[in-house]
Amino acid sequence: MKLTFVGGAGEVTGACYLLESDNLKILIDCGLHQGSYHCEKENFLPFPFDVKSIDALLITHAHIDHIGRVPKLIKDGFRGPIYSTAPTKDVAYELLLDAHHLMLQELSGKEKPLYEVEDIDKAISVWRTVHYRKVFKIKGAEIEFYNSGHILGSASIKINVGGKSIVFSGDLGNIPAPLVKDTEYVENADYALIESAYGGRIHEPVEERINVLEDVIEDTVKAKGTLLIPAFAMERTQQLLFELNSLVEEGRIPKIPIFIDSPLAIRLTQIYQKYSLDEEFFDQEAIAAMKKGDQIFNFPGLRFTLTTEESKEINNVPPPKVIIAGSGMSHGGRILHHEKRYLPDPNSTFLIVGFQTEGSLGRLILDKAKEVKIMGENIPVRCRVKAIGAYSAHADQVLLLNWIRFLSHSLKKVFVVQGETEQSLALAQKIRDEFAIEAKVPQLNEVEEL
Repeated sequence: MKLTFVGGAGEVTGACYLLESDNLKILIDCGLHQGSYHCEKENFLPFPFDVKSIDALLITHAHIDHIGRVPKLIKDGFRGPIYSTAPTKDVAYELLLDAHHLMLQELSGKEKPLYEVEDIDKAISVWRTVHYRKVFKIKGAEIEFYNSGHILGSASIKINVGGKSIVFSGDLGNIPAPLVKDTEYVENADYALIESAYGGRIHEPVEERINVLEDVIEDTVKAKGTLLIPAFAMERTQQLLFELNSLVEEGRIPKIPIFIDSPLAIRLTQIYQKYSLDEEFFDQEAIAAMKKGDQIFNFPGLRFTLTTEESKEINNVPPPKVIIAGSGMSHGGRILHHEKRYLPDPNSTFLIVGFQTEGSLGRLILDKAKEVKIMGENIPVRCRVKAIGAYSAHADQVLLLNWIRFLSHSLKKVFVVQGETEQSLALAQKIRDEFAIEAKVPQLNEVEEL
């Protein structure tokens, strides 16, 4: 069995792994490399393998750093099949269309995008859906999806082939999660790939995040400012809605306008509603609340601004107010317009609730930049900048080690991936120290014989 780290090695984004055994070639994820832009030059490089020889593509979840090059794979000659859970397929379609739109905005008129909309449609046409814990076969390989607890439909993937087993963690969830079911643990495998976005960090307790959110809103109201939250359209926005709903219903925050200013987030929230009573994917507590008639994605003061005109009208609403807009790392989208307006305002607050990759605008602001460039303009940062790590949908070091603990009796080797070098090295050392298992941080395009 041979494993090639095509992406996601030595970096958080671009997840892509090629597993080969005899006459079998399976690709696990095919993500976009993300830094300051969607159009990073690495995404345009040819794949370092024969695309047409790939037997199948397995998708752990729908975040663009795990699916963003799938249409390019199709464009270059891959014809499927693609496998994921049903929600992942639904969400992937929306996220790929949105990524294509952002690419067109970033590219000059002479440059061609990474893929076209027709390539997305072709991908969806060969995309098959599977259930958690239902084994299926590809050329003799037995494949099983486990709920990774990261976002709606996310999975870890276990593959048994040639008498050996390997598990790909995908992205692991930060538990307890308010909407999706908690991480399901794999208990036996010879090899494992584990993500390490927060491999060297420990989040504040998840239970405290709603209290911190309450405090931030109250402080912004007192200052008569605007609370600006750049939120990933997938999962983070829905988590915020769930907890804002609780704060409003319990009378813990004043009734002020709360805007969801992201057409993508609005469409994805509709997908969440589609699966909201499905016990395969949703947390029992959330299902129970909805069965009682609680509209957790709709409460007094909440406004969805779908059109550009509705978005512009937010400016006419006097503070205090809350604006939740995409994108989560301020790569693009409507958040940029709001940042130009409110970052210079000392009465306003910029709240970060998700991972910010190196080089992103969100990371610059988080790192206390005094001035940032937005749409060609230098914008001073005078507002308060806050971060709530517990809103991350990623597991921290404690949870990552716990995932390994369930496998520790059988593992021969662990590969630490999908993290900045410092985070990956920290997790690898912890795995060696706690479990006496060989743990390696692979390099891009490195090949391992298993």
